[in-house]
Amino acid sequence: VQLQACGGGLVRPGGSLRLSCAASGFESDYYAIGWFRQAPGKGREGVACLAVKAGRTYYTDFAKDRFTISRDSARKMVYLQMNNLKPEDTAVYYCAATRHTLSTSVSDYVYWGRGTQVTVSS
Repeated sequence: VQLQACGGGLVRPGGSLRLSCAASGFESDYYAIGWFRQAPGKGREGVACLAVKAGRTYYTDFAKDRFTISRDSARKMVYLQMNNLKPEDTAVYYCAATRHTLSTSVSDYVYWGRGTQVTVSS
């Protein structure tokens, strides 16, 4: 299983970014993709997750109003649209995968991609 996240960058407060996660190596679509982030000096935290087959989603509280997770099943891509970005959203963002649950808990995820840096600054 391989995951690759991209789409990060430098954006001004109030701006938007769309992160992409390419997943490969799964034998079926029965898995979930989660987005996580880790700010400097802080632990990794869950942002949102999506069950690839069913399309069900779950968001942590801070992400509910500004972030949207979606999928393109044919291309095996999962996206994280982030709007109205704030300086506190600055972090390295990771996508991860699990076969077992729809969760934003770090410990539930087995497969991790490399992160992509998001910096929100004026």
